Amino acid sequence: MKNTRIEHDFLGELEIPAHIYYGIQTYRALENFKISEIPISAMPNFIQGLAFVKKAAALANFELGVLDKEKCEAICRACDEVLMGKFDDQFPLDVFQGGAGTSCNMNANEVIANRALELMGHEKGQYEFCHPNNDVNRSQSTNDAYPTALRIALYKTLTDFIYDLDYLRKSFMRKAEEFKDIIKMGRTQLQDAVPMTLGMEFSAYADTIYEDMQRIGEARNLIAEINMGATAIGTGINSPKGYAKLVTNRLRDLTGIPLIPAGNMVEATSDTGAYVQLSGVLKRCATKISKICNDLRLLSSGPRCGFNEINLPARQPGSSIMPGKINPVMPEVMNQICFDIIGKDITITLAAEAGQLELNVMEPVIAYSLFSGVKRLGAGCRSLVDYCINGITANKERCAELVYRSIGIVTALNPYLGYEASASIAKEALQNNRSVFDVVLERNLLTKEQIEEILKPENMLQPKF
Repeated sequence: MKNTRIEHDFLGELEIPAHIYYGIQTYRALENFKISEIPISAMPNFIQGLAFVKKAAALANFELGVLDKEKCEAICRACDEVLMGKFDDQFPLDVFQGGAGTSCNMNANEVIANRALELMGHEKGQYEFCHPNNDVNRSQSTNDAYPTALRIALYKTLTDFIYDLDYLRKSFMRKAEEFKDIIKMGRTQLQDAVPMTLGMEFSAYADTIYEDMQRIGEARNLIAEINMGATAIGTGINSPKGYAKLVTNRLRDLTGIPLIPAGNMVEATSDTGAYVQLSGVLKRCATKISKICNDLRLLSSGPRCGFNEINLPARQPGSSIMPGKINPVMPEVMNQICFDIIGKDITITLAAEAGQLELNVMEPVIAYSLFSGVKRLGAGCRSLVDYCINGITANKERCAELVYRSIGIVTALNPYLGYEASASIAKEALQNNRSVFDVVLERNLLTKEQIEEILKPENMLQPKF
């Protein structure tokens, strides 16, 4: 058997290792783009998206009479094998590349064509029987096949991410129920505010995550609009009449995703606004999760010289020099993941802005930034739940002590004594290291029974007047 095969394109000929399924255009791109050492196969949903596009196109082309039955069946079988992950190692291209995704599209065309040739009883490279461009890429352009595959993959990825967020939300809800009777001081600007329960604090975390689940769902709906059938710039050149509607229907059937054709194909081919919208929602989500992690680190600070209201699970020794030190490593790593998401939003924004006229050539970096960001944020959510939130315990006595010693409870006296008198009480209590209760009692402003009732922490947890 030969170790190589000869393939050609309009730039010339190349020897291709006989065992590989990709061809000359992928081979050239491998030489050109040695950037990150991260292959597109690291985004398996995207590879599946390409396979769905190629299978739907083959089915539509067959139904419209521009692709024969044998080729259609072979292409579809090859696509099914790609969907099963059999050829993930045949998608080696770097995630960073020029050409608006043409290299990725041709990678899929060549792998599917060569596998289809084998299924038809031919050798790889015998493209006269099934050609990457003429048959697998029939009625398509990179400019509609690539973004459609990207959107299919993002829809699936976002669906999984919503489950990750819900996993996080539910963990906070469980803690909210567990801590519902533990009274503590709320804080604004890191200063004593008014009492609340630890359960209220964790319930707020759960609800803020739920809000982002809804926003992610809305952004996902925008992703479901595709430009399949637009071909080069949106005019549908080289596609048969009725193809755009038919191929979208086939994609909807194959993927189970409620895909819809864009109303204006020229606009849809050049516009990347949905990615900017999605990136902004991811940034919002990351910002809020990072803020929660900041809270967890503050609330667990100590153990003797900080807030020490909660305990995070001890995951690993925290210092190479300080014995017994434990660090909040899970919130810390989540912070860093969130910083990365926020940075990627700038990358996606600039890439979207860099589009010119009828096409945006920067979609590869948009794709990588979105896929890697969602994947990391989702993994971070699950790690945070499994290795941190589920194991959080409360220091009930410490929380109660801080409430009793707080100056902030003086706020509850405003309706009875007025703001100025209450401020005077707070000032004296703070200066002389006394309790608010003792100062009020000493000034004979209220009876002991009245003070006890007003300053009872559980009476400060809801509206009273």
